[in-house]
Amino acid sequence: MSEYQYHVDGSLVPAADATVSVRDRGFMYGDAAFETLRAYGGTPFEWSAHAERLRQTCELLGFADAVPDDLRERVEETLAANDLTEAYVRLSVTRGVQPGKLTPDPDADPTVVVLVNELPRGGVDGTTPWDDHATVQTVKTRRVPDDAVPANAKTHNYLNGVRARLELRRAATEEYRADESLLRTVDGHVAEGATSNVFFVDSGILKTPSEDCDILPGVTRDVVLDLAREEEFPVEPGQYSVGDVRGADEAFLTNSTWEIRPVDTVDGIDVGTGPMTKLLTRLFDQRVEARHY
Repeated sequence: MSEYQYHVDGSLVPAADATVSVRDRGFMYGDAAFETLRAYGGTPFEWSAHAERLRQTCELLGFADAVPDDLRERVEETLAANDLTEAYVRLSVTRGVQPGKLTPDPDADPTVVVLVNELPRGGVDGTTPWDDHATVQTVKTRRVPDDAVPANAKTHNYLNGVRARLELRRAATEEYRADESLLRTVDGHVAEGATSNVFFVDSGILKTPSEDCDILPGVTRDVVLDLAREEEFPVEPGQYSVGDVRGADEAFLTNSTWEIRPVDTVDGIDVGTGPMTKLLTRLFDQRVEARHY
């Protein structure tokens, strides 16, 4: 296909024509919710969890009724129109076009957009969407505290993550270029990556920052925790330092696109993969295979 088609406000349009108004509050103020997810075998992975988190963000922003009842159908129509079964999918719901003032009108006229992009097949017979294990670097940018911006809200205002990734660009050299930022809370505890959740293994215990570390509770993170508990692995969400991650026996990152991505180094210190990362990856692939192929 020469050009993707996207779903904009109920209609499929060529990517070049997929536009929104300059007065849309999602553009003007970041007043919008979004989700990214994977499609495997033509259907969305963990749809209920993504749809629920999208609704929760819209509810927090005050336009809970903006999520259309047929959103899943719009996703599947977009996949079909682009002849895609393996894809990245991004859903956006904004408050819509309103006068240019900060206080929103009580009635929303939402803008709803579905974007897709091809990814390799997942599951047992699939290919990883990343080329190498991740190089992670701690950054000065701190995770926005939950008291300022609710951590469980996935909104269009992603400046915190943008700043964290810009730090990586400024630090890059011909010999070194990190893939992901490691953000800390204002108290110095490890929180998350710019677009990922963090896991590490210490003496056979799977550890990850807990939700009181101002993290966005990722859908893939929840799947990994579920898989680990099914295997009766010891799991300890908690508050951890950068030193804990640097000194781990193994570490990995999770998000919908990467799935489970092993960490190679943290701040130049070798960490690498290990048996628990490999087993959880295999179990994740098996779950995808069983549900989607």
